[in-house]
Amino acid sequence: MAGLSLLCAMLLCTAVAHAKPMMRKERVIQDSELGRRTPEDNKSFQYDHEAFLGKEEAKTFDQLSPEESKDRLGKIVDRIDGNADGYINTEELKTWIKRVQKRYVYENVAKVWTDYDLNKDDKISWDEYKQATYGYYLANIEEFQEESDQFSFKKMLPRDERRFKSADLNGDLLADREEFTSFLHPEEFEHMKNIVILETLEDIDKNDDGYVDEDEYIADMFAHEDGGPEPEWVRTEREQFSDFRDLNKDGKMDQDEIRAWIMPQDYDHAQAEARHLVYESDQDMDEKLTKEEILENWNMFVGSQATNYGEDLTRNHDEL
Repeated sequence: MAGLSLLCAMLLCTAVAHAKPMMRKERVIQDSELGRRTPEDNKSFQYDHEAFLGKEEAKTFDQLSPEESKDRLGKIVDRIDGNADGYINTEELKTWIKRVQKRYVYENVAKVWTDYDLNKDDKISWDEYKQATYGYYLANIEEFQEESDQFSFKKMLPRDERRFKSADLNGDLLADREEFTSFLHPEEFEHMKNIVILETLEDIDKNDDGYVDEDEYIADMFAHEDGGPEPEWVRTEREQFSDFRDLNKDGKMDQDEIRAWIMPQDYDHAQAEARHLVYESDQDMDEKLTKEEILENWNMFVGSQATNYGEDLTRNHDEL
């Protein structure tokens, strides 16, 4: 039963949340795996491969022979060349990488769609989602009376309902695939950004004053054990809070400051990766790539997000 399996998963998350010391949490919204590295960090193509494709997909691609990799990459290049002029420029690469990133999100939703579309009408109602996710809890509330931390079902249910209604643009409480995608992946949709900010605030704001102070900010990343000294990185984060997070210097972060923190606007990871690929492969320095230049440097491209779309070539997916 989907609800029971999700129940177990949520309980597991709750148990993990009690572990000390806590692992440092990554709140900043990145362009999927692209945001976890800089384009200059290219010491290992295998690192690129795992960072851009994910470990499982990287393993699959690693099993291809060089000949198969080059052949697959050549077909992908033809698809990237949107104006069919025989050259791949930075903008075309950037567009392609962003499409790949978005495609991963939709594939993720497709995998779980049938778990929630209980009546098979190709829409998911709030009642269907609630039953699939919280059905066991709602039928056995007495078992959960002792659950009191922030991830309890009592708090998560209204939070999910609020997010579902925000994603439901036409207000019919029936989510089509686009709406359900924005519900499950709100960080990918502009109209859901306020929900992401609000949920981040609620996660960290332990005293419920509507702000995140320095201690709450640190507590989200690190928990003291036996009153020991703070690691150096924690002291650095305190400086980050004072110097860069608390923009108006009132000792706390409001929602606007949280937005600036978790949704930085000063770096486009897809563009940086596109520039990186062009720079590393542009043999004649004309700031664009031919298929020959790309295939000459094929072992770097198979480790980038550009190749993730190659699987579609064998499945005739033309939606992108």
